[in-house]
Amino acid sequence: MTSLPLFCETVRPEWIDYNGHLSEAFYVLVFGHATDAMMDATGMDAMYRANSGCSLYTVESHLRYLRDVPEGAHLGVRTRILGAGGKKAHFTHEMYVLDAANAAPDEDAAVVATSELLALHVDQKAGRAIPFPEGVRDRLTPLVETAPVWAGRSIARIV
Repeated sequence: MTSLPLFCETVRPEWIDYNGHLSEAFYVLVFGHATDAMMDATGMDAMYRANSGCSLYTVESHLRYLRDVPEGAHLGVRTRILGAGGKKAHFTHEMYVLDAANAAPDEDAAVVATSELLALHVDQKAGRAIPFPEGVRDRLTPLVETAPVWAGRSIARIV
């Protein structure tokens, strides 16, 4: 596998806020589901978590809300692994509105939101981060991509 599959979701009516657009909490929900899909695709699925007692814990994230998303929109989330080593994983999600459910984004599709995350591989019983096992590391390493230009930014301080 050289890239992760696109994660798809459709905006539900209960996710719409008082402004008539996708509420900020549900952008996070969709990105969380995309993280779950990434974990499944790289061998950190429910069976792995049950057998190993380990999981990924997000320890830092940065979201950008770039465009409004209407009710019923078909969403696609592209996930990029930017780095994975030791006990850390750095990855991004880019959200697109698709023409149809489970379609690929058009080449010129605008990104409607992004999420950049740092996660730790945690042994839940021990309550501490531990290195990825070789099998997981071997699935993550070939997926590492160059960071998009927006990754690594922070919110500018207002003076």
